[in-house]
Amino acid sequence: MARILVIDDEELARFTMREILESAGHEVTEANDGEQGVQRYRADPTDIIVTDIIMPKKEGVQVVIELKQDFPDLLIIAVSGGGRTKNLDFLKLAKDFGADKILAKPFTETEMNTAVRELLLSKIAPLEG
Repeated sequence: MARILVIDDEELARFTMREILESAGHEVTEANDGEQGVQRYRADPTDIIVTDIIMPKKEGVQVVIELKQDFPDLLIIAVSGGGRTKNLDFLKLAKDFGADKILAKPFTETEMNTAVRELLLSKIAPLEG
């Protein structure tokens, strides 16, 4: 399966995503903000990043922009509940800047697993063509 880095400032959100992804057979590492997430990815790249959007130190959109600039083939899923304002335009912004998939919180286990599976298949499909 895949190695996945989950970046979210909420411990419960990270725990939930880890449970979903590990139960599907993936190996998961975590970071508790965007700055730490970028550092972890650069030190030990993963197949996919799942990043929250609204976080301290470095927002998820900044994570997407920075890592896609240096690693254009990196697969990224952006997730957000919209923060206190419940503004999900942040997800559209993340998509515009390079996130491959977006999921609004709360999402289901099936939605997360489907997004990961589709990204992994998209990575394999060009190799088979």
